Formats: sequence, C-alpha cells, structure tokens
Amino acid sequence: MEATFSIWSRILRSHHVPFSCVRKTVKQFKALAHPGASFFALLIFVLFAMSSSVSAQQSSRESLGLKIGYVSSDVILQQYPDAVEAQKKLESLAKGWQDELEKMTKELQEKYAAYQKKEGMMTEQAKLQEQQKLLAKEQEINDFRMKKFGQNGELAQQQDKIMRPIRDKIFKAIAAVAKEEGVSFVFDKSEQLLVLLYAESRYDLTFKVLDRLRRGE
Repeated sequence: MEATFSIWSRILRSHHVPFSCVRKTVKQFKALAHPGASFFALLIFVLFAMSSSVSAQQSSRESLGLKIGYVSSDVILQQYPDAVEAQKKLESLAKGWQDELEKMTKELQEKYAAYQKKEGMMTEQAKLQEQQKLLAKEQEINDFRMKKFGQNGELAQQQDKIMRPIRDKIFKAIAAVAKEEGVSFVFDKSEQLLVLLYAESRYDLTFKVLDRLRRGE
C-alpha cells in the first residue's frame, strides 16, 4: 500500500529561517541582561509610582538618597565597535548555514519533481523505496536546521560565546560610569518591561558608557 505524503506540502515550502531574526536576536539587550535587571526595573517603577508628580518624584529620590540613570542598549549595541563586529560574525555564520539549508531544500524539491514524473511507471515496491529516500532526505534537512538554528543549536552557542565577553565589558562600563556619576540604579531605556514616560537628558549615561568602552576601559 502506498504511503501517504503529509510531507510534500512542507517540501514545497522552503525550510527558511528568517535571517532578520538573527539581527533582532543579537540586538536585543535581553541577551546581555543581568539576572537582577528585572528586579531593578521593577524597583525603579515602584519608586516613581510613589509620587504623583515630577516634583514629588524628585523629593522621593532625594529623601531616599537615590540617583537614577538610564542607558539605551540599542544605541550601545549599534555603535560599540566590538558589538557591531560580533553581529557581523553571527550574521555571516547564519547566512552560510541558511544558504546550505536552501541548497538542500532545492535538491529535495528536484528529487520529488523527478519522482512525480516517473511515479506512474514504477512498481509499488519501487515507489515505496523512493518515498523512503525522500522522507530520509527531509529528515536530514530538519536535523540540519535544528543543529544550526535550534534553541540550543550552533548559532545559539556561538552567540553566547561571542556576546558573553561583550556583555561583560558593557556591564563593567555601566558600573564604572554609575560610580563616577554617583548613580544608585541604571535601567535600560530600550527594555520593554519598563516604559520610560519622561527622563531628563542629564541622566542619560549611554554615551558616557560608549566613550568608556571605546577607550577600552
């Protein structure tokens, strides 16, 4: 009996991993976030919520002896040379694997097209053998995709390996600038957890952090 082919609709669609997701993943500062970042963001939100006006917020910070600053992680990652270079490396890796994936998928589509042309002249046994080969090829493609782009795949591992030292440098620079400026808490303007409704530019530490990073400190 001839096997059913649920795979063919999938074969005719490219096994495509959106390349834009690589850029997005690299840019997201969540990949660099300190484990306590969410706690600090929540604490800052509570501190601001204690007041019903800007003046009351200022009084609250002064009474608690707190000075709050912020950075834009998007700007840091876009302008810090080491981060830009890391992103290029990751994109290059992803593109190479994506090209290979598309090549494998094209080969499978061609094999399936060839099978369709001769299917009517094949014995049931020959059909089954050919179908098994096609299924094995599709499984090979799926395995390759998961190996390279899966949650714990090579791209994720390389991202961690490449971005970890950059993360450490960025947090070291943030900590150093915060100490220089006498800042008690620094939060990320790009982080969606906390919506920044108002902030004076004098509390923006982004370019001070970038300057320190560029100096290699």
